[in-house]
Amino acid sequence: MWNQQETNAFRAITTDLITINGFGGDAVHAYTARPSAPGSYPGIVLVHHLPGFDEFYRETARRFADHGYIVICTDLYERFGHGRPEDVTAKARADGGVADDCVIGDSEAALNYLKAQSDCNGKVGIIGTCSGGRHSYLVACRVPGFSAIVNCWGGGVVAPADRLTERQPVAPIDYTQDLSCPVLGLFGNDDQSPTPDQVDQLEAALKQHGKTYEFHRYDGAGHGFWYFHAPMYRQEQAMDSWNKMFAFFEQHLA
Repeated sequence: MWNQQETNAFRAITTDLITINGFGGDAVHAYTARPSAPGSYPGIVLVHHLPGFDEFYRETARRFADHGYIVICTDLYERFGHGRPEDVTAKARADGGVADDCVIGDSEAALNYLKAQSDCNGKVGIIGTCSGGRHSYLVACRVPGFSAIVNCWGGGVVAPADRLTERQPVAPIDYTQDLSCPVLGLFGNDDQSPTPDQVDQLEAALKQHGKTYEFHRYDGAGHGFWYFHAPMYRQEQAMDSWNKMFAFFEQHLA
């Protein structure tokens, strides 16, 4: 359970800012966090949310590393330049957002980075919140090699035709038949992106294609209920879902 490790079980971790070759061979920054002690650890591709490559995601990477995972979080907005996360995000949004093909390429590069690490056990999960939930689902459907995915309230996984764009041309739900790993979904019932009806549609698609999945829906929670730095934070729902997420990754990655 999160925040319940025994006091003699804490591990030292190592963090770094590295450069990998992402989509199109572009050099992109990525934040890594990993246990310092020798061992064999599962990997996690951590996909940042719409607010960007920010401190919340670097802190989240360290939390996973403290629990025994090698983590990489790639800056998906690298091509829009650098600055305060909110300013870079504004540039990305004004330009129509990051292209799905770019996200897929950068995330596949992150997966390959993890699998090449001598201390990785070969199993890699992917997780993201908000737009990162959408991107995680998209990547898990399009890129083989993941062992588990956690979709945290990914808005836009289900999207009508009039919401599709040149950069996001296909709703990720339409790739569900290609999903090759178990999925955990965490959703707030007060959310409007995705709405409860859209979550129902995603669940129906997973059932239709015979996929292994586990959904948890929380009353009294809307979008972003993990974000302790924002009014949308919901302590009880966040703690319960963190525990479920760690149990899910332990089952499929350890």
